This record gives sequence, structure tokens and C-alpha cells, in this order.
Amino acid sequence: MVVLVFGASHSGKTLLAQKILEKYSYPYLSIDHLKMGLIRSGKTDLTPEDDEKLTEYLWPIVREIIKTAIENNQNLTVEGCYIPFDWAKDFDAKYLENIKAYCLVMTENYIRNNFDNIVNCADTIEKRLCDSVDMEELIRENEQNLSLCEEGTNCVVIDKEYKVDINL
Repeated sequence: MVVLVFGASHSGKTLLAQKILEKYSYPYLSIDHLKMGLIRSGKTDLTPEDDEKLTEYLWPIVREIIKTAIENNQNLTVEGCYIPFDWAKDFDAKYLENIKAYCLVMTENYIRNNFDNIVNCADTIEKRLCDSVDMEELIRENEQNLSLCEEGTNCVVIDKEYKVDINL
């Protein structure tokens, strides 16, 4: 089984991937690690700020990693914001039956009421070298993500409190 975890920045993708690792022993691939490896190695001229271009660049690689894991009957969680919302179009039925996708979306209410906590918890799993979060941008990104959740993706809405856990 391959589990996809995606959503806006600071929505808890890496935290959920870590929980899946601890609960089910599924290793995870952070697309951010792949991104930074390619950027730092000079294999791309893209920068960490080139989000849309990075999705176009990284997704074909990540897609083939997912297919390889399924073909090898390996469990894997793939987490990151570079998974396109129309991800399912790139897989035929034999792959789709082995993929579960979860998009984490925080409501405006949750963000406004918990913004300080969102910022303070950003380093829970990984240390961020530089991190600036704009509340209004975070709200816009999450609202957009909610509208883009497609069939085949489990949209996990975080509204009153952050209690994200999934059962595979």
C-alpha cells in the first residue's frame, strides 16, 4: 500500500507520515528531501520558492517511485505539498487499488484560533532552517486546497482541534 499525504504548508503532513510510520511501520518519503537534494546537487535551477514548477518537475519522479513501490509490494508513505490534486489520472486501476490519498486542510476558523500553535509546532518532526508563515496566505491556500480535493482523495478537515489519525 502507498499512502499519499499532501496539503498546504504547516498542515501537519510530516507529522501524519511519522504517525503512520509508528503505527503501521510504513517508511515515508518526504518530497521536500528529494527537492532539496536535487536543488543542492545542482540537478535543477529551480529554487525552494518555485512551488508550481517544482510540482511539475518532481511529480514525474515521485509518480514512478510510487509505481515501483506498488510493483515490489512495498508499503510506503509519500508526503509533501508537491502532489498534484489530479494525481489519480497518472495511475491505472492496478495501481489505484493500492493507493490511499489524504489531503490535510485546516479551516479558516482553526487557523485563526490556533495560528501561534501552528507556527510553534512547525519544528515538531523536522527542523526548519528559515520559516515565515503568513496567516492570510495560509488561509487562502487551505481554502483553495479544500475546493480542489477530488474524488479518490480523502480530505481531512482540521477544524476545532488538531487530531489527525488515519486507519489503513
